[in-house]
Amino acid sequence: MIVSSIEQPSWFSAKKLLVIFCVINLINYVDRGAIASNGVNGTLGTCTEGGTCTSGTGIQGDFDLSNFEDGCLSSAFMVGLLVASPIFASLAKSVNPFRLIGVGLSVWTFAVVGCGISFNFWSITICRMLVGVGEASFISLAAPFIDDNAPAAQKTVWLSIFYMCIPSGYALGYVYGGLVGSYSNWRFAFWGEAILMLPFAILGFVMKPLQLKGFMPAESKKVTGMETGVSEVQGDSGVLNGKDGSLSVEGDVKCATLDDQNGVNFTAKIKVQISRFTKDVKVLLVEKVYVVNVLD
Repeated sequence: MIVSSIEQPSWFSAKKLLVIFCVINLINYVDRGAIASNGVNGTLGTCTEGGTCTSGTGIQGDFDLSNFEDGCLSSAFMVGLLVASPIFASLAKSVNPFRLIGVGLSVWTFAVVGCGISFNFWSITICRMLVGVGEASFISLAAPFIDDNAPAAQKTVWLSIFYMCIPSGYALGYVYGGLVGSYSNWRFAFWGEAILMLPFAILGFVMKPLQLKGFMPAESKKVTGMETGVSEVQGDSGVLNGKDGSLSVEGDVKCATLDDQNGVNFTAKIKVQISRFTKDVKVLLVEKVYVVNVLD
């Protein structure tokens, strides 16, 4: 039963996993390139000495951003990315990482839609931070998945293909943002990205989840717990039936005790998760590169 719960679907293969992750990575960086493009980022309105004024374009023109605000907007996603990455990495020890990617891509999709309907500097900045949160789940977990499923002799090649999507996505983002800004409103660029990412967010929930090596699948834990519970109940039932053939008050007391234990176990799991996350954060805080990036 446990083995069948973690088998991969027959249509799924390691190469398809690589293709899916490469497309998702490409869309992530298309978004980064698009917001920096002239078509989406735009320019401020200007006035000549003769009194002739031209209206601004893109995000800068609509929200009248200063150069400082425009710079903050372009890098706001890093706040969510750096804060959420250790959280997703820690959760991957107890929650199926494939499902975490689905959650992250869903957050990313909704955040990008929010960018398209933003109405001032702060609203779009918050949405950009949430884009970083959504991206964190994918960035921190995709590479380990590829490393697990790639053929031993081609791991480096597969990872290089995956990371080649970074510069490619940036380049496509500049072109994409410029085209959208030239023919329509800059907001459509974000909505187009959300449409492209939505199928992959849904796929993260509906497809049978894969499991990283070294982690026991959540489904296996549930099955093991259920089998243990059934065996305990059967054992108790056998003892009771051996006495008088009917359930006794003692059995009800045992059931109540089991319910109390389940509540205690849930609380203990939460405490263990918090303790594990705290330890992971302490390790990160020792890393100078991470601390410097967060402070920036």
